[in-house]
Amino acid sequence: MWMHFFWIFGHPEVYILVLPAFAFASEIIPVFSRKPIFGYSVMVAATVAIGFISMSVWAHHMFTVGMGPGLNTFFVFSTMVIAVPTGIKIFNWLATLWGGRIIFKTPMLFSIGFLFQFLIAGLTGIMLGCAPFNWQLGNSYFVVAHFHYVIVGGIVFTTFAAIYYWFPKVTGRMYNETLGRLHFGLFLIGFHLTFTFMHVPGMLGMPRRIYTYEPGRGWDIWNLIVTVGVFFQAAGVLVLLLNLVWSYFRGPSAGGDPWDAWTLEWSTPSPPPAYNFAEIPRVRSRRPLWDLKHPDDPDWRYE
Repeated sequence: MWMHFFWIFGHPEVYILVLPAFAFASEIIPVFSRKPIFGYSVMVAATVAIGFISMSVWAHHMFTVGMGPGLNTFFVFSTMVIAVPTGIKIFNWLATLWGGRIIFKTPMLFSIGFLFQFLIAGLTGIMLGCAPFNWQLGNSYFVVAHFHYVIVGGIVFTTFAAIYYWFPKVTGRMYNETLGRLHFGLFLIGFHLTFTFMHVPGMLGMPRRIYTYEPGRGWDIWNLIVTVGVFFQAAGVLVLLLNLVWSYFRGPSAGGDPWDAWTLEWSTPSPPPAYNFAEIPRVRSRRPLWDLKHPDDPDWRYE
């Protein structure tokens, strides 16, 4: 009973954490693809569906405790079902990229990294949602790797993208693009060294929640690689902090709209004045700033 109470909170919490990541990606990818987001209505519907279905998947964390075939079948089914709206969102983001004039600035690099890693996280989640497979790998480092593909590969990567995207608006200064790309490269290498290779000791039977183990089990080299990756990630975060501090004091002026974006915050000076807007803007579509820049352009595509 305690496990049920814990996971009925603990698993929907992950979806609550990932909702801002979805929002960041849905804001950044269209701007740097020079296209409106593909299938907006379907994207919203998928988000709502994830919110509802997420409340019925918690016990896929409990396949190894002996719930019985009836409950196992229900939670296998619900876990497979929630993959559908999640997959829809990934396809919508990919369709937004398709045919766009993609600009590979640092926010977009982190967003593309998110798309690949969140896809892998979803695939390993489907694997763990299959009860017989879960009986073999439940409570192993495979589960830890899957979880961190969601949290770090998804949420942290989009958070970095959001920091770089809105930093010019918040501070009025542009970040250093070279340092931003260095941060992306270091963190991407470190992430995959740590969490991609973490799947292997899980497949070899290494349990989670242990701090040491006997040598000779075949886990040593994989844990060494995992540890080396952490240093790359730490170096990437240090580059981010250096970039933010240097850019805050020495970065070039950002102007009001350095990205040629379409939402209203970019219509104000950077940083925005306390009163926000001198007069209330009129919103006629989902890209109000683009409408203000191009009032006679009926096309929803950037030119």
